Amino acid sequence: KTGISDPVSFGSELSNRAPTFDMDLADLMDGNQPMSYEKAFSFFAQDPSQKWAAYIAGTILVLMSELGVQFNDSISILVSSAVPEGKGVSSSAAVEVATMSAIAAAHGLNITPRELALLCQKVENCIVGAPCGVMDQMTSACGEANKLLAMVCQPAEVKELVTIPTHIRFWGIDSGIRHSVGGTDYGSVRIGTFMGRKMIKSAASALLSRSLATNTLHQADGMNSDEIEEDGIVLLKNESSPDYLCNLSTHRYEAVYAKILPECMLGETFLEAYTDHNDPVTVIDPKRTYGVRSPTKHPIYENFRVKAFKALLTATTTDDQLSALGELMYQCHYSYNDCGLG
Repeated sequence: KTGISDPVSFGSELSNRAPTFDMDLADLMDGNQPMSYEKAFSFFAQDPSQKWAAYIAGTILVLMSELGVQFNDSISILVSSAVPEGKGVSSSAAVEVATMSAIAAAHGLNITPRELALLCQKVENCIVGAPCGVMDQMTSACGEANKLLAMVCQPAEVKELVTIPTHIRFWGIDSGIRHSVGGTDYGSVRIGTFMGRKMIKSAASALLSRSLATNTLHQADGMNSDEIEEDGIVLLKNESSPDYLCNLSTHRYEAVYAKILPECMLGETFLEAYTDHNDPVTVIDPKRTYGVRSPTKHPIYENFRVKAFKALLTATTTDDQLSALGELMYQCHYSYNDCGLG
């Protein structure tokens, strides 16, 4: 055999998970090329007890596919963690980053932390099948102890590392609720978010076309005409092609777009009206109803909350500072709950 990928996972006796996984590295090839991500997804998904290996062995396939790395020797990997299953915070990203970092070091690969994070996101999106963003991978690859990572996921730009003041501590409490970004709830919320983005883009395009044709911005049903007139065509041009919802300000969302978004929408109805939601890692089920307004609102307000949180961290130490930080965290929690991901 050309080489064996042989991950071992400690703690498997506590769950429905096989303790070891091994395969011939040649099985990751399709002729002279690495197998497609679609085939890899099907391969790892066929046995639920060994699906965990996709997070580990998937890093090998991504390195082969994206960087042209060739592995001629066998690889043995031991995975050991004290994090309870289904209760971790970014634990899937952590194991991907740890695995790929170890493989890169062992094979003399020079991969920047940002590039490594993006490669690990591809593992999770394409091989594991979890439609996650890149924030978790970036945090694992670029974060430092006792600091918060200020970044913009557009697609993955680090702004700075923010030192946590010595009088502040963050604690994680086990809620007893299992969580996974690979679950159906997360995927449906992501779809609803992309639906909302498409609706906002469509509404902004319609307003822009009308304003350019008449050189006057008219009031649209359910929209605040004063706000539209105040900000004008420049804003509408930006809003008619939004790559990221978080670039839309909270006041613009409330004034112009909030009322046009439905609470929920049947997939079939959306597809008939808009054709596609333009998300490469999720597929709309025509027969399923998706929440739209809450998932769309969340990233817009979350961006504002994160910026406010960062500013408060460097403010003068007072009880008001701590109360305001706590309030922002509560708002984030309840916004996440409204999306159905509490």
